[in-house]
Amino acid sequence: MSPTQRTNPSDTRKRLLDATEWLFIEGGYEAMSLRHITARAGANLAAVNYHFGSKEALVQELLSQRLDRLNRERLQLLSACERQRPEGLDARAVLAMLFVPAFRLSHGSASGPAFMRLLGRVYSDPSPFIQDFLQQHYRSISGRFFEAFARALPTLPRGELGLRLHFALKALSGMLAGEDMQQLIASISKGEAINDTELLARLISLVSPILTAPSGNTEQIKVIEQVLQQDQVTAEATRTTPPAADTDSRRQGIPPSTLWIQDGRPAS
Repeated sequence: MSPTQRTNPSDTRKRLLDATEWLFIEGGYEAMSLRHITARAGANLAAVNYHFGSKEALVQELLSQRLDRLNRERLQLLSACERQRPEGLDARAVLAMLFVPAFRLSHGSASGPAFMRLLGRVYSDPSPFIQDFLQQHYRSISGRFFEAFARALPTLPRGELGLRLHFALKALSGMLAGEDMQQLIASISKGEAINDTELLARLISLVSPILTAPSGNTEQIKVIEQVLQQDQVTAEATRTTPPAADTDSRRQGIPPSTLWIQDGRPAS
């Protein structure tokens, strides 16, 4: 890169945004500082102040550039599907509508994989600054999708639905944000070619039971109580009895961690 290109204001602005995106994906909002950003961008703090004014404004600009179009297209897709299915949408379809536009947009740029990881990081980052930004700027889309989920799952109390959506989106976003996304794809596809439709269908099949599973009932509570009681008994026995050597597994050359499974079933 020539000195002229390095000092071009628009080039400096882009390099600062690119550096911020990379650092945010890798470590989240709290882990990156302006010094980290400027070092990666080959710029100085004065450039940040000139173009953005602060770290907060820089991150807001990045997220707006990346998320505004995505959220417009999400709303357009939701509205179109609701017109086609006025009787109501399936919860899995509504969940897919949050991610189908992202998969499509990720193919329209050379930084497609980075876009998916950015999206995953945005929804899994615990920073109050990031969460406040999402609440303030995208409250309308959150409300529209919440109501769509509420219509798809009419028997769920709204408080329960909100809790489940939180966990479902965290789980799906965590998958997208991970560095091992390619390993996940390979595991799902079993080494065969897989397209976005098949990948997203598989991911949603893993996450959607969080939304659709029945609420805890008396039988489920009883099972958990039994486990808790047994845990207390086991913990007490462990405190009073020294651990015995696992001589049987050592004689047979079986790793102790695998003893609880025999022939694909829990060992008795």
